[in-house]
Amino acid sequence: MNLSVLSRYKYIYFLFFFALLFGCAKQNQEETYKPEAPEWSKNVSIYEVNIRQYTEEGTFAAFEKHLPELKEMGVGILWLMPIHPIGEVNRKGTLGSYYAVKDYNAINPEFGTADDFARLINKIHEMGMHVIIDWVANHTAWDNVWTKTHPEFFNRDSLGNFYPPVPDWHDVIDLNYDNSEMQTAMISAMSYWVKTFNIDGYRCDVASMVPVEFWMKARKALDSIKPVFMLAEANESYLHPAFDMTYDWPLLHLQNEIAQGKKNADDLVNYLEEEQKEYRHEDYRMVFTTNHDENSWNGTVFERLDGGAEAFDILCGTISGMPLIYSGQEAGLNKRLNFFEKDPIEWKEHRFRKIFERLNMLKLRNHALWNGKYGGKMEFINTNNENVFSFVRVKDGDKVFVIINLSGNEQKITFASNAATGRYKNLFSKEDTIEFLGELKFDLKPWGYKVFVKVH
Repeated sequence: MNLSVLSRYKYIYFLFFFALLFGCAKQNQEETYKPEAPEWSKNVSIYEVNIRQYTEEGTFAAFEKHLPELKEMGVGILWLMPIHPIGEVNRKGTLGSYYAVKDYNAINPEFGTADDFARLINKIHEMGMHVIIDWVANHTAWDNVWTKTHPEFFNRDSLGNFYPPVPDWHDVIDLNYDNSEMQTAMISAMSYWVKTFNIDGYRCDVASMVPVEFWMKARKALDSIKPVFMLAEANESYLHPAFDMTYDWPLLHLQNEIAQGKKNADDLVNYLEEEQKEYRHEDYRMVFTTNHDENSWNGTVFERLDGGAEAFDILCGTISGMPLIYSGQEAGLNKRLNFFEKDPIEWKEHRFRKIFERLNMLKLRNHALWNGKYGGKMEFINTNNENVFSFVRVKDGDKVFVIINLSGNEQKITFASNAATGRYKNLFSKEDTIEFLGELKFDLKPWGYKVFVKVH
C-alpha cells in the first residue's frame, strides 16, 4: 500500500470517527434535554379568558380594563382562548368556534389588531402576571391558508378529500403529522408568537391527538427562545415532561359524582392516592370545577355540583395541583355561555370572588400549597366519616390543614390526628388562633369547610 492510499484511508477514518463523535454528542444532547416548568409558575393559579364573552365589546382593549381586578384576585397565569381568525367554511353558528383556525399567524379582527394584542401582553407582564395562548395543533378550519398553499399538510380520504378528525367536528379538518414539513411549519408558527409578542407559553388543544414526539420538538424549539409554560388539554401522564401541566379530568368527573351522591370522600382519597403513583411529584395537574367546555356543554357549576360548588372550589384551591378559574366564575356565572354566538358574561358581586382571592393569595405565599415539587404532598387524615375529606400539606415550615364536608347533610365528627396537631388561624374567619391537640371535634354544615393555616 503506497503513501497516498494510506493517507486516503486515514482521511476516511478521520471523517467516520468525527461523524460518529458528532452523532453521539447530538444524541446525548437530545437525551439530556428535560424540560422543566419555569420557576415563576411554582406558586400561581391560572385563569381562562374568553375574550368574546368577557365584555360587551369582546375585544382585547375592553378586556385589558379588567386586568387590575385579576391582579387583585391573585391570578398568576392568564390563558387566552384562541386569538386567531375563525374559518367561514362549514362554520358552526354565527361567529364560529375559536378552535377552527383560519390562519396561525394572524389575529381575529373581532378582537382587535396586532398592536392591541401586543399592548395587552405588555400590560399583563407589567402587572407581574404571565400569559399563555390557546393553540390548536390537531386540525384547522376548512379554509385555513394551508389548504391553498400546502394541501399536502392535511389527511385525505380515498377520494382525495379533506375530512374532520371527529365526525361531530364538522367545521375542522385533520392535519397530517406524518408530513415533516407540516411539523416544521407548525413549530415556526408557534415560535412566531413567542418571538414577536413575548407570550409565555401555550395551552394545547386535544394534545393527546398529536404525537408526543412533535410536542417534544416544539417544546425544545420554544425553550430555545425563552423558557415557556406548556399546558396540555389531556389527562395522559406520558405527555409529561413535554408539558408542564395536564388536565385532571378524572377529578372533575369525580366531583360531579360526589355531588350526585354516587361517590364520597373515601373514593376521592383512593383516586388521589392512585394519581400520586401515576404522576411524578414535579408534574403539575390542573384542577378545576369548570372551564369553557364544561360550562357550555355540561352545565354551570350550580347545575352539576348542586350546593357543593363552593366546597369544591376550596378543594381545588388547596389540594396538589394548579387551580383554574374560568371567566365569570368569580361573579357566580350561572348560565351556559353560548359557544358560537355573542353571549356576554353578567358581571356582579359574588362571594366566590373573595374566596378565590384568599385562596390565590395564600398559594402565592404559603410553600405548602405551591405547585409540583415546590409544594407539600398531601397527607390524608382519616375522619372516620365517608362524607368528610381532610388532609394536611407541609413544606418549609408552612402547613395547611383542610377539612371539607362533601355532602349536603350536616356532619358531626370526632377523630384523632397527630398530623393536624398545631396552632392555626382559620383562613375564612376572624376567629382567634386555635390549637389542635389529640382529639378533634367539628360540626360541619352541609358542604361546609375549614381551611386552617399554621401560625408561625
